Amino acid sequence: MADFFNFLKSKKPEESGELSPNPIEMATAVLLIEMARADFDQAENENELIRQLLKGHFDLNNEQTHDLFREAVTVADDAVSLHEYTHALHKTLTPEAKEEIIEMLWRLAMSDDNLDKHEDYLVRKIADLLYVSNSIVLKMRHKVTSE
Repeated sequence: MADFFNFLKSKKPEESGELSPNPIEMATAVLLIEMARADFDQAENENELIRQLLKGHFDLNNEQTHDLFREAVTVADDAVSLHEYTHALHKTLTPEAKEEIIEMLWRLAMSDDNLDKHEDYLVRKIADLLYVSNSIVLKMRHKVTSE
């Protein structure tokens, strides 16, 4: 966890010309990994979906996506709570960007066509920490399930 805080302090997205992920990318990736772990069965197809979601959402190339995923797994392994990740996102993202995060979480939660109660709880908990209303959470869920 200390590594994540050091990462947040050491880099600002607009100043970083490196290929390493910025704090928003890292926080999003960690939340997605935590979602994959919520039902205690993190399958490889979920890992692949996480990589696809990150690549598409942040417009990353394959190497950047792989590096972000690998680093996020390490950070998630040491995570104690979701607060440090959601706090970074809440302070930085627009309401629309927060909705996109919630939509990605729903996509991952429903990727196996079985919404586990732990997954449902985690989406709602993250939405709560991001100050996203329950009506938006339900709207995003409906959007994902109707596609």
